[in-house]
Amino acid sequence: MSPAGGDAVGVVTAAGVLTGWGEGIEALPEDARAAAGGRAVVPVPTPALAGERLRRATRECLLAVAAVEALLREAGRTREELRGPGTALVYVTAAAYGASNRLFVDADGRGSALHFPYTAPSAVPAEVTIEFGLTGPYVILVGGADTARDALWYAGRLLADGACARALVLGVETFAECADLWARARWLCGRPRTEAAAVVLVEPAGPDCRGPGPGEAAAFEALARRRAGETLACRPLIALALARAAADVRRGTAS
Repeated sequence: MSPAGGDAVGVVTAAGVLTGWGEGIEALPEDARAAAGGRAVVPVPTPALAGERLRRATRECLLAVAAVEALLREAGRTREELRGPGTALVYVTAAAYGASNRLFVDADGRGSALHFPYTAPSAVPAEVTIEFGLTGPYVILVGGADTARDALWYAGRLLADGACARALVLGVETFAECADLWARARWLCGRPRTEAAAVVLVEPAGPDCRGPGPGEAAAFEALARRRAGETLACRPLIALALARAAADVRRGTAS
């Protein structure tokens, strides 16, 4: 959103976090590796969302919708505040649509035309835009934590260019359906691999707002990894939720 330590274009005003540990950063253990007890994957329960349209949606789509709902609850915002062309959506993932591809190929030994659309990377953000009525700019980035940082920069760029009034940066990572594939490349990804959906709301920053220094940002990312486990593209978003909570605590102490 801004160069480290530089003038901030956007500021995170709300966050929604779902992980295999539960909803919110309060559910995260102090040490994910110890809490996992040797498990390679910490799965997240499939949200039970109402609506006929979501009945056939994949887990990752349901998680994305539930994460935005968690953000609205946390911020005390309404769906109407997001609806329309003023809200951009930047979606980032390294693994989420791999699960739907695996299920499509393996289910009953044949693919299903009904579920084929969900094998595309666009399926998850498409369900979010439909559910919340978002009609602003729409970007998909595929990659891990580094790519999530790019997504945050992209959100700031959209704000700076006047392309939107606010931006949702959303990440979803699921591992259970492809656990055997991840095990083959275990040296590429830490343990435990924690399924997660995380989203932050980025809005224009005030004139005196400054971005975090590189040391502070790295410290919160390390904290997110220690407490949540390996969440790939969700890690920087969880780090922002942790940083925001820490800032709220500091403000409360100061007052």
